[in-house]
Order: sequence, then structure tokens, then C-alpha cells
Amino acid sequence: MQRYCLDPWKRTRVLTQEVQIGTLNLGGQNPIRVQSMTTTDTMDTEGSVEQSIRMIDAGCELVRLTAPSKNEAENLQNIKAALVQRGYNTPLVADIHFTPNAAEIAAKIVEKVRVNPGNYADKKKFEEIDYTDESYQAELDRIEEKFTPLVLLCKANGTAMRIGTNHGSLSDRILSRYGDTPEGMVESAFEFIRICEKHNYKQLVISMKASNTLVMVQAYRLLMAKMLENGFVYPLHLGVTEAGDGEDGRIKSAVGIGALLEDGLGDTIRVSLTEAPEAEIPVAQKLIAKYNSYIPHEFVAPSGNLNYSPFHYSKRESHSFHNIGGKNTPVVLADLSFVEAIKPAHFFGFGYQYSIPLDKWNIQDQAADYVYIGSNELDFEVPGTLGIIMDFELWQAAFSQKAGYYPLVLKEQLSEVAPDQICFLPLEAEDTIPHQLTDKPNVCIILNTKYSNKTQLYRRFFLELQEKSLPNPVILSYQYETAELESFQLFAGADAGALLIDGFGDGIWLNAELGAQHINSTAFGILQATRTRISKTEYISCPSCGRTLFDLQETTAKIRQRTAHLKGLKIGIMGCIVNGPGEMADADYGYVGTGPGKINLYKEKTIVKRNIEEQQAVEALVDLIKEYGDWQEPKN
Repeated sequence: MQRYCLDPWKRTRVLTQEVQIGTLNLGGQNPIRVQSMTTTDTMDTEGSVEQSIRMIDAGCELVRLTAPSKNEAENLQNIKAALVQRGYNTPLVADIHFTPNAAEIAAKIVEKVRVNPGNYADKKKFEEIDYTDESYQAELDRIEEKFTPLVLLCKANGTAMRIGTNHGSLSDRILSRYGDTPEGMVESAFEFIRICEKHNYKQLVISMKASNTLVMVQAYRLLMAKMLENGFVYPLHLGVTEAGDGEDGRIKSAVGIGALLEDGLGDTIRVSLTEAPEAEIPVAQKLIAKYNSYIPHEFVAPSGNLNYSPFHYSKRESHSFHNIGGKNTPVVLADLSFVEAIKPAHFFGFGYQYSIPLDKWNIQDQAADYVYIGSNELDFEVPGTLGIIMDFELWQAAFSQKAGYYPLVLKEQLSEVAPDQICFLPLEAEDTIPHQLTDKPNVCIILNTKYSNKTQLYRRFFLELQEKSLPNPVILSYQYETAELESFQLFAGADAGALLIDGFGDGIWLNAELGAQHINSTAFGILQATRTRISKTEYISCPSCGRTLFDLQETTAKIRQRTAHLKGLKIGIMGCIVNGPGEMADADYGYVGTGPGKINLYKEKTIVKRNIEEQQAVEALVDLIKEYGDWQEPKN
């Protein structure tokens, strides 16, 4: 097993090569830096300056601007001069795709350039080519010839560089040899890293961005493993690309970025939201703050090997009963134990609506699977799909013979439970596993801890379960003392995401000082972001930038309004052609800007409708979904 972090049992930050970006030092022992990207046209000097200032005032430490052609690259000089005149010396980054000549101009002006190895020297055609070793080497020679001038310019001008691989824009060469994989993403970056190192240029920052959090996390881990093996570790820029907006964008970003920060990986982050760029900054700051507040429970690191693959997803094998464990998707638990007199209306917050005139329950797509009621009694019939968990004494006295009702037992009560009885057992992750579990496979563990190093403690617990050959399913439980929704979404996404991505957890139970609807939605959002349970439409929506050819926020809202009921469908909404076709490979349908007021529609990665007027494009997308048989009429 390759080492992908310094210590999987203790959060230890990897000390990377320090890179100087103007007046900013990145990597090494420096704080994790926050950055974002302007959404203005880079030729709009005043607009770009004003937006950059709003970003910087919000705490942005690196401002990235798109430079799609020579004109935009040259205008970076005017933007930089205007910012300096206003008293702002924050380093600027030029974002380059397809245009080496723009990169070479920008390298003489700004403090850093970002190149995408998938399209810097390649035009993507989605062609599968059977390369020989000789023809593949000829391609690498061609890339070196195109890329070397930029390397030498950056070296001469003291300009830093980010080699930013995107899952959605891997070259046909990489796809032909490695496929659409994390391994291909890493090799795509290393093709360019080797050229830089050949010229002794090491002022590099590396990123492995994807909209799929599993691919993103696995690619970063593979990259780090390779750098640790080589003995030279470049700083990492972390981000989930096309994360979306609102709740989805925050949870998805927290899942991907948080899973890496948990293992000490990451030197700078961008939370890519389909919102104003200055709105990204406080979200990133909150996520980083989670890792600056650390009260761990110290424990002796296990001597056994890791019982999960950091590089490939594989769900832990667990015993299955009812709808928990085995090959079942993770369940969601809700909590009504704090309610004194439970009524049907209390169930609304976690997906169940009761109609008094019809005397029927209406069950939503995001309906919790179990609810814990503590010592409360119910005087009405609940939906048959909902399991009721209650304290052992109440269950034993009145509900032991009633289907769908299960006891919550404490360790000292395990001996009173029959071997085949389905029950739920709360355990602290730092405690010893009770020996009574040996002959009780139908006990579902509810795993919790009050300490900050939840990921490491839970990992240790799962390893101990394996060593003791205990296949009991495990619910991941997280309790937060916060009434602030965004912090809750970020913290829960980061904590649970790392475990779920590595195949651990047969369910999730969240609690916070918030309403049941927010808690329930966050739980399902985390499962969706980790691709472990799909309960709603997924939007792969890029953040706006200067290349965007329509109003992304407004368009995303319109598409959501028409398609949010299409459970399990993935729709990509891309402002331009840079990552559009590639990210469409991970989406069922795509909506991509191709020119001012013009939209191309995709089925997966194939264009099926071209140059549609923007005013008609949303309805054309709906028609396309109907044409391919994926449309359902929304429920009233």
C-alpha cells in the first residue's frame, strides 16, 4: 500500500515545498490560503478591478482571472496597475486554456499562471487512439516543445505556476492510455511536472479537480503518494470543480476538500460555487477554521494495515438485516427524542406528510428511514416504511411484538437481547468494543465521539471490528453544537465525507441546534455528494468566470425549477466550452455556452443540439430529456 499521507491515524499536515507567489508564501508551514476567481470579462478593466477588490476585502489571498486570448493576457497589466494604485498588492493568477501565447504574455505580468495540461497543447476530440510506445513518446516530445517556452519565462520572471488537471478535460492521449481515471489525472500532471523539473523549475502548485468527489479525493491521494515516493512534494490547491450552488455546492465542496484536509493534505483551497466569487471566501474560511480548532483524543496507532483502499472505492462488507448493511444504500436516522408529545406534524421535517382528510401519509424522496423517539410513546400509526427506534425499557414493556419497532440498547443491556433481535447500540469510538457482539450480528452500532479527530477514531474502530471479525453494520453519528446552518453543512460534510468515500458507514445520523428539515436535507446531501445514495437531481454546475457566456446563477435556477424532481439524473450546466464536454462525460445531459446567447445541448459527451437561442434553451433541454425517455411529470 502506497503512503498517501504522513499518518492515517493522526491528522498531520504534509510539509510541502514552499512556493513564493509575489508577496505571498504558499505551502510549507504557511497557513492554508484562500482564493477565488473573477466572473467579469477580463477586458473590462474597471469591472475586474472592482470585483477583485470585493474578493480581497472578503479575505481572498489569490485572485484568478481568465486569459483566453492575447488581448485578455495583455490587459492583466492594466488591471494589476489599477489595483496597485488603489493600494491592493494581492497576487494575480492568469487562468490559461488552449492558448500558450496568452500564457507567455501573462507570465511577464502576473505572479502566477495556471495551465490545464489537458488542453494547453491539445485539442480534445474524444478520439480513442491506439498508441505505440514510439508514437506516445512523439506526443510527449510535441508537448515539451510547446510547454518549455512558458517554463523558461516563468523561471526567468520569478512567476509561479499551477499545473491544474481537470477530470473533465483530460487529453485524448491520456484517456486512450489510462482512461477517465484518477491514475490518468495524475499522469496528466506529471507529463508537465517532468518538463518543469528538467529545467530545474519547481515553483509549482498542483491540483486534481473533479466534480465527482470520489475521483477528486482519489486523484489527490494518488498524486501525493507519487510525490512522497519521489521525495519532492509540491503544494496542493484543493477544490471540487463544478460543485454547484447553495446547499449542494457547500456540502459537495466540504466532502471533497474536507476528506483531504483530514489527512493533512492541502495548502490552498477554492470553494467553487455558482455564486458571486466574494461569496466563496467566507465559506472557505469556515471550512479551514474547522481544522484550526483541534481537540483530539490521543490513542495508540494500530499496528495492522489499512483496511480500506485510499485510491479505489470499495464498501465495507457488513451483515444485512431489513434495509441496513450489506448491499443496501446507507440509511438516514432522524431524532424526535427531545419532543414531549409527538404528533404527525413532527414527521414533516424528515420527509413524511400526513393528510388528515385522506388519513394517509405522503412519503418524499428524501424521507428518513428511522426515527429515534427515546422514551416517548406514539398514539398513531406511522408509515410502514419508517422504522421506530426507542429506549430499551419502553420497547421491552410495550413494543417488543410490534413490527417496525426496535430497541436502543446500552452496553450493559446487551445480555438481555436475544441473539437474533435487531437493535441499535450507541458506542463511543474511543471505547473498547463489547465482547458480547460476537454472537449478535443483528446489532447495528451507532458510532459517535465528542473529539475533533473523528475520522481517525472511526477508522481505528472499523479496523478493530475487522480484526475481531465483527460484521455488524455501523451508523455514523455526528453531533454539533451550532445553530448556524452553513457551518453545520460544512462540518458534517467534511466529517462524514472522508469515511463514506472510503466505504465505511451503513447510515448517517446528524444532530445540531437546527430544524429537522435542515438536518435531514444535509444528511441526504452528504450521501448524494459521496455518491453512496442518490435521492435527487444532481447539478454539475461550474462557477462563473470571465469565459462564461450566460448568467450561470439565473440559468441554474431556471433549470432547477424545471428538473429538480428528476431523481438520480445528472445535469451539467457549463458557462463555456473549456470543461463542458469533459464534464458531460459524468453527466446525463449537458447545457453548455458556445457563444454569446447560444447554447449547445449534450447527451452525455455528445452534442445533440447546437446553437440554440438562450431564451429557448431550458425548454429545449426539457424536450431533450423527454426525447431520451428520462422525463417524469412532477408530482402535485
